[in-house]
Amino acid sequence: MTGRRYVALGAIAVALTAGVSASAAEPRAVLELFTSQGCSSCPPADKLLAELSQDPTLIPLTLAIDIWDYLGWKDTLAVAGHSKRQKAYSHARGDREVYTPQVVVNGAVQTLGSDQAAIERAIAQSRRNAATLSQPLTLAVANGRVTVAASAARGDASKNDASAEVWLCPVSKMVEVAIGRGENSGHTITYHNVVRRWVKLGVWKGNAESWSIPLDEVKTEGVDAVVVILQSGSAAVPGAMLGAAMTSLDATKTASPLNPAIRP
Repeated sequence: MTGRRYVALGAIAVALTAGVSASAAEPRAVLELFTSQGCSSCPPADKLLAELSQDPTLIPLTLAIDIWDYLGWKDTLAVAGHSKRQKAYSHARGDREVYTPQVVVNGAVQTLGSDQAAIERAIAQSRRNAATLSQPLTLAVANGRVTVAASAARGDASKNDASAEVWLCPVSKMVEVAIGRGENSGHTITYHNVVRRWVKLGVWKGNAESWSIPLDEVKTEGVDAVVVILQSGSAAVPGAMLGAAMTSLDATKTASPLNPAIRP
């Protein structure tokens, strides 16, 4: 993934107290569903993700990929970088498990995206790592900006050599797609929490820090929510999710589309 870095210049306290919306969530899992409109096995996983999106302890995300476009239907939501991210996860795990529908749980454990029981087991397995989602993040929308804040890591942050990347994902909470060709021809499928692009805010090294980006560069056409993740490792070798938060942008002013999209 590539992206631009934004460092907060204003006072974080203002953003957190005067925000249109704010979130200081401590979810139990981030679920990344790698799915495709051209995959006949994917609709049950897409439906399950819709159900899981109602669970306030989860951040389920749809990462549409273009792997099955050659079958006759070009996925209208696919981001090219999502295929790279899926393969990077496989490389980091040391396996060759790249398929659809696949869910990666908390950046660490993969399983079949249509199997709810398996997803729950993967959540439990990923939480055996004490660092998983151990870092609270605050995500706020105020004064025309989206601001993310991370507190200092426990212990002596100055001795912490580990680092994590901070990524902001503009999201469409619900997108209905009528599929005209391919394996799902004739079906209309509703996708939830569709990740539209990735914006790199910076690198966190254990100190209290904040990052900010103009709302107009986040809330483009069709975007009505935003997710932030704090992930160990790098885009090439992603690791465990250390923190995550999500908030709605429904009450904010609509912005004009970006030029061009920042993608993983």
